[in-house]
Amino acid sequence: MTTTVKEKKAVKLDNITGSEAVIRSLINENVETIFGYPGGAIMPIYDALYDFDKELKHILTRHEQGAIHAAEAYAKVSGKPGIVFATSGPGATNLITGLANAMVDSTPVICITGQVHSHLLGFDAFQETDVVGISMPVTKWNFQVTKASEIPEVLAKAFYLAKNGRPGPVLIDITKDAQLENFDFLYQKVNKVPTFYPYPKINNDALLKAAELINSAKKPMVLAGQGIKISGAEEELKTFINKTGIPVASTLLGLTSFSSDHPLYFGMLGMHGSYAPNIKSNEADLIIAVGMRFDDRVTGDTSRYIKNAKVIHIDIDASEIDKNIKTDAAVIGDAKKVLEKLIPEVNQKKHEQWVNEFNELKKEEYDKVIKIDILPNTEKFRPAEIIHTISGKCKENAVVVTDVGQHQMMAARYYSLNTKNIFITSGGLGTMGFGLPASFGASMAAPDKQVVLFVGDGGLQMTIQELDTIRRNNSNIKIVLLNNSYLGMVRQWQELFNEKRYSFTDMDNPDFIKIAEAYSIKSSRVTKREELDSAIEQMFADNNPFFLEVVVEREDNVFPMVPGGAAVSDIILAKNDLKK
Repeated sequence: MTTTVKEKKAVKLDNITGSEAVIRSLINENVETIFGYPGGAIMPIYDALYDFDKELKHILTRHEQGAIHAAEAYAKVSGKPGIVFATSGPGATNLITGLANAMVDSTPVICITGQVHSHLLGFDAFQETDVVGISMPVTKWNFQVTKASEIPEVLAKAFYLAKNGRPGPVLIDITKDAQLENFDFLYQKVNKVPTFYPYPKINNDALLKAAELINSAKKPMVLAGQGIKISGAEEELKTFINKTGIPVASTLLGLTSFSSDHPLYFGMLGMHGSYAPNIKSNEADLIIAVGMRFDDRVTGDTSRYIKNAKVIHIDIDASEIDKNIKTDAAVIGDAKKVLEKLIPEVNQKKHEQWVNEFNELKKEEYDKVIKIDILPNTEKFRPAEIIHTISGKCKENAVVVTDVGQHQMMAARYYSLNTKNIFITSGGLGTMGFGLPASFGASMAAPDKQVVLFVGDGGLQMTIQELDTIRRNNSNIKIVLLNNSYLGMVRQWQELFNEKRYSFTDMDNPDFIKIAEAYSIKSSRVTKREELDSAIEQMFADNNPFFLEVVVEREDNVFPMVPGGAAVSDIILAKNDLKK
């Protein structure tokens, strides 16, 4: 959901502090919400913020990592950069995991950190850390401000770089003397940066070559990535698929770029993706990758990946071309603009026999895996059954958030996702602890939507203190804890590939219901099948936060599965296939 805000005109102000300049710069960029945690080195900025409580909403999280994960989700839902404040030293270093997460998942986040006085830089002052040096590998751009006069231009550049082209995180480190110094303020938005060309001109020859390959292909397949969502190309993708008749599958972050109920959609790619697209990838004669980067979880062993196929790669980031998979036609540009130009050049076609082969494998997966996973056929709950049941009872346009682990893959597989949903998860970095603060950030960006979080007992405890952030803001978040008292994904690997040597994956958990109650969040614990429907009904009964713990089968596994280092066509459909 993109929020439209009336443009604010820049105002020239004489003799204001650098701290006030930070706040006024954010207002000029139409910022409405900030996530953060105060400390000594950023105290002047917080002091300036005190006078702008009507213009800006500041959310005090319980940890800086919670602040940046919340800002990431806020950015993904709102379409605007998420803003984070943190102090120097440990405050700044606590952002690094979130910065790395935002970098690999192409999320626009702007972190503003306080720093010690400039004359103390390099002398190991109290809470001094070289956050610019530390964050350089995990930011799109960073900069250290040592003079107040630099603040407007640097922040304007930060906003432009964070959200244009391939989005990403930016960090601005501001020394304390720059925050306190006075200067004459004038804010001017940036609309270009030298040597940075965010939207490359689409090469017409490459486009026509791609169209020629598409028109001549007998067994084509589309891989839809997050670039579809970032560019707002969902309708263009649908038009392209309807015209060409090409089967499509999505990456984890590409989920909701194409509706799950479309007859040409065949699920998620990758290690725990759907059977048909993994098998058929290696039988295709043409792969059309749109806004995705051929991550190793999608490709498996690259030496045995799509060897029968020509490859068209459409991406806004030229550095992704030929990085992992060699391409035959590379169209560098915004996915929406490329598809708009490509649609008139491709022929109206149907690939009936090819699509039928996908449908046969889809049915086989349903019979051997999905039907067993989602139907109540065991005494104990299976996570897939819980996710499928909640999906059927939740609003169609919900924001679905996950943490990382088995439940993440099961939510991606068994929640009925369509283009009306927003799906928020940690993809490339796989950050446990992401889910709880991300659900809060999503709720701040879309207070009118139902936010549902699926989380495991391991990931929950990494950022469990953010329950207090949810409590204080009374956010309408439904937290679904799928509790198997294991680090489930690691345990699954230990079971399948390490002879059940469960080395430090058994979780001795606390009483989560008591913890939720301590934070004044309504809660319920379900252990029996007859309790489930009423507990879900209670969860959705009002607009207050709710914590639902479901005790699930301890040693359940998520299938299909491509073992590490295997080819995608070596996908294991069900556990029994391991013996073959």
